[in-house]
Amino acid sequence: MKIVVGLGNPGKDYARTRHNVGFLVLDRLRSHLTNVSERSRFRSQIGEGSRNGEKVVLVAPQTYMNLSGHAVREVRSWFHASNEDIIVVYDDMDLPFGTLRLRGNGSAGGHNGMSSIVDQLGSSDIPRLKVGIGRPRSGAVGHVLSRFGPEEEKALPDLIERAASAVLLWMDQGLIAAMNDVNRKNELARDEKPSEPPSGLAVDK
Repeated sequence: MKIVVGLGNPGKDYARTRHNVGFLVLDRLRSHLTNVSERSRFRSQIGEGSRNGEKVVLVAPQTYMNLSGHAVREVRSWFHASNEDIIVVYDDMDLPFGTLRLRGNGSAGGHNGMSSIVDQLGSSDIPRLKVGIGRPRSGAVGHVLSRFGPEEEKALPDLIERAASAVLLWMDQGLIAAMNDVNRKNELARDEKPSEPPSGLAVDK
């Protein structure tokens, strides 16, 4: 079985904010599963379905971000799952908007939700998909709790679909294959961007 944890904050005030990217990816993943049932349990909204004959559990903790690990620990215990069968999807300010990065382990990188999960599960060896939301020049808290800008909203459906596809690849082919695909695409996209001209030089328009 596979467990997909999407991080966010519950309630209408936080819906579609940058910090709730994980919830948005879970919503998209539901359409890729069959026989999905929904219920509230383990301090989370739980969706149970299947993909290619394998059980899939979608977990949206309702504890608020800082206590996400308590909900994830309860889910892991109930389903007798190992950490390698769990993937956590969350926003990352250190990545430019639209960038995805898949890792099998590592620190929480200052993300309170991931920090809580690492603490409660007792390990940093937890697969995670980071969804880039970009870093503001100031006001990090206000940034993550605000809604996406107009241009970001236009690009958001594609970003959420790509993130969902990355999770599905993890389910179908495993962590290494998914990492190679997701992170290689990041490198290709970065290489394709035009380089900035040196300051002081004229640029043809």
